[in-house]
Amino acid sequence: MTIKKIAICTDFSENAHVAFDAALDLAKQYSASLDVLHVLPPVINPFVMDPEGGSISQEASQTLIQNLEEEMQRTYGDRLDNLVDHRLMVLSGHVSTVILNHLTEAGIDLAIMGAFGLSGMGLVIFGSVAKRIVHRAPCSVMIVRNRR
Repeated sequence: MTIKKIAICTDFSENAHVAFDAALDLAKQYSASLDVLHVLPPVINPFVMDPEGGSISQEASQTLIQNLEEEMQRTYGDRLDNLVDHRLMVLSGHVSTVILNHLTEAGIDLAIMGAFGLSGMGLVIFGSVAKRIVHRAPCSVMIVRNRR
C-alpha cells in the first residue's frame, strides 16, 4: 500500500487527539502529507438565527468558522509546523458526506479517525460518522481507540 496523503478527521475530542498522534506518526514515517479536517455540521441556534432564512446568520457562521480555524491552529497546527506537509481545514455541511467528498477529491490514501462509541438511542438517532466513513470511504480507514 502506498501512503502519500493522510487525512485525520477531528471533532477535538480526546479520541480525536489520540487519532491525530497516530496520523502524525504515520505521516512522518511515510513522508506523507496530512490533511487535518474538522467539519462543522449545520448549526441551528435560535439566538443567532437569520430572521429571514431560518439558519444562523452569515456573520455568526463566519465567526464560528474563524474560531474553529484558530482552535485548529492551536490544537494541531502548532504541533505540525516543519514536521510534515499539512493543511488545516474547517469545512461545513453534513459531516460524513463532507468527509467522504474530501477523501475522494483530495485523493487521500488513508483516513484516520478516533473511535467514539454512541450507544442506545444516540446511535439510532445520530448514527456514527466513523461507521459511515468505514463503509463508504474510497480509501483505507484506520479507527484509533484511546487506551485508558
